[in-house]
Order: sequence, then structure tokens, then C-alpha cells
Amino acid sequence: MLQFPLVRECPYAPPAEYTQIREDEPITTVRLPNGREAWVVTKHEHVRQVLNDPSFSADRLHPDFPNLAPAGQPIPRDDTARSMLMMDPPEHGPARKTVLGEFTVRRIAALRPRIQEIVDERIDVMLAGPRPADLVETLSLPVPSMVICELLGVPYADHAFFQANTAAMIKRETTVDDRQAAFERIRDYLEDLIVVKEADPPDDLLGRQIRKRRSEGAYERAPLVSLGFLLLVAGHETTANMISLGTLALLENPAQMHALRADPARTLGAVEEMLRYFTIVDTVVARLCTADTTVGGVPIRAGEGVLTLGQAANRDPDAFDAPDDFDIDRPARHHVAFGFGPHQCLGQNLARAELQIVFDTLLRRVPTLRLAAPVADLPFKSDAAIYGMYHMPVTW
Repeated sequence: MLQFPLVRECPYAPPAEYTQIREDEPITTVRLPNGREAWVVTKHEHVRQVLNDPSFSADRLHPDFPNLAPAGQPIPRDDTARSMLMMDPPEHGPARKTVLGEFTVRRIAALRPRIQEIVDERIDVMLAGPRPADLVETLSLPVPSMVICELLGVPYADHAFFQANTAAMIKRETTVDDRQAAFERIRDYLEDLIVVKEADPPDDLLGRQIRKRRSEGAYERAPLVSLGFLLLVAGHETTANMISLGTLALLENPAQMHALRADPARTLGAVEEMLRYFTIVDTVVARLCTADTTVGGVPIRAGEGVLTLGQAANRDPDAFDAPDDFDIDRPARHHVAFGFGPHQCLGQNLARAELQIVFDTLLRRVPTLRLAAPVADLPFKSDAAIYGMYHMPVTW
């Protein structure tokens, strides 16, 4: 029986075992770090079924939830730390609906001019600095961090604090105690920030949520802290890694990069392909079966854990032609890089806008951009729950 999690050996490909599992036995059991068994689901249609089926719970605080932490030790958290990511019906729907209006296509369209300003500022900084530059430090990490800070009303001056603690939380080698300490530092920071906002709620997301929930007679501080935590952490880490990896994919496929530069109307399609191709959030999406059911003809019993392998699903040849090829003209919108079903990523419209603006601007303003180190020497995040790069030296 395979031991999970598996590690990518190539930045452009899933672990080789994923393909073997999908072809031989697409729903099978694996061993987790705590010695327990869990199902892995690898085909696109089956992953979507699990993520959309109310028979599967997202409650990560349940003691039987499949856990990939080192030594299988779950992070001890009380119920006040429950974000909407961990909620099931009927609790989840109202919690998501409360903040959904902040991430509509119309709302994100209104943010585009400011996102463009931020991207231009960061590219100005990169071009004015020494060569080679670290794309991660100068562009990939600052852009989504500044955007989510302005949206939430979190001071960007504190970015080093929350970026460092987020990095500690998602690194697989971090001990349970250190992971818990990092979690509590960010939570305490956000709680202090929200206490200040409560006195005179400003016109930012957290302030608007305070006013909205008070007007509905439903304001409680702890759920808002959990929401702020989720949006702050997910809002900068995931998009930052996609900026670096997407840039790498374009530099390694110069014909497609030139085509994109010549026709920016293709950028949104290219972004979908980047999201599918890298699927940076892979085994993070797990579920706990709460009622006997069947997936792909395989019976799964209540109490059994399931890992939905998004990276395997997004390379399923039954869902995508020539899935191992990077093709910016591929219709890839039905990928599961943002998940699927009721828990599909709340901030996906924001992420798409940020990525589109970054790639359009970078290709236009830095046409001679190139790597300043061999790909084999780049430090990839093979040790983290969210894939990406720690550094990416570039020049022009």
C-alpha cells in the first residue's frame, strides 16, 4: 500500500504513482502518516462527484478526518477556529453567502484598476533594482499580498509577519507545536485588528462585515476572525505561487509566450491552463464520508476518509486531451484547481484577475525576461502543502 503524501519529482508533472493509480485502480486505499488508511480518488469525474456530494464532510476538526500532517498529529483547535472551509450544510451555505458579494465578477472588475497600479508599481521596483532579481520577492508575493491587504483592511506593513507564519503553517516538516503557534499568531493578530475596527468599522471587507452582521443581529467576533484568517492566508499564498509557476511555464514555452504577448485576448485561457497544469493545491482537498455511498462503483463507508487528488484529476485523459502538454489554447475551464461544488474557491474571480493582469503586464513591459538560473537549480516547494517556488532568479 502506498504511503501518502507523495512528492513531485518534476515541477511539470504529478508524482508518477498518480498516473499508475488512475490507470490501474482509480479509487484505491493508501496509508497516511498516522498509519490510518484513506481512499484516494484520481479521475476527474469522481473527484467532482465527491466534492459535490453531501455524503462527504469537510469538517477538518472531526477526529476521523484524513490527516496528512507529520506523524499524523492533527493541530489541536477549538470550535471557534472553524472557518467556512470546514463547514457542512446547513451551516456552510449561510456563512458563504454572507461574504459572497465581496467576490462577484462585478466587484472584482471594480478592483482591476487598483490591481493594475499595484502590478505596475512592483514591476517598476523590479526594473529599478539589480539583476538578477528574485521574481518571488519582487512581484509574485507582493502583488497578491498587497491586494488582499487592501481588500481586507490589513496593513501591508505587516506582510513579513503573516507571510512568514503562513509559510510555516503549510510546510510539511513544521512540527505540530510550531504549526499551532504560527496559526495562533496570525489569529491573535487578526483578532486585535478586528477589535480596533469594531469601534468605527471602516469601508474595507472586515469593516463591512462588522456592519452587515450587526445590522442582521448576528455579529460575533470569532467567526469574523476565522473568515479573515482564511482570506488572508489563501489570498496571498496560492496566487503568489501561481504567478511564479505560470511565468516559468511561459519562459519554458517561448512560442506560446510570444503568442500570448501578441494577443492578450488569450491570457484568460492561458491562466486556466496554468491552473490546470500545475494544480498547486493537491492533497489539501480531503473529505470524510458520513453516509455509505458509492463512487465509480466502489463502496465507501461512513467514517472513511477520502483524498481527492486534483493534480491527477486535472491530468485525466478522459477530461483533457494530451493532458501532460502545456497548451494555452486548451479549453481548460472545467479543471478542479479551485475545487468543485459548494466549497469551490471563494476568491477564484480575484485570483483570475490578478493573474491575467500580472501576465499581460509582465509580457508587455519586460519582453526580454528570462531565467537567470537553470530550472534544475530552482528551489521548488516540494515540502509544502501548496506547491510553488521559494525563489526565482530572473533577468532581462
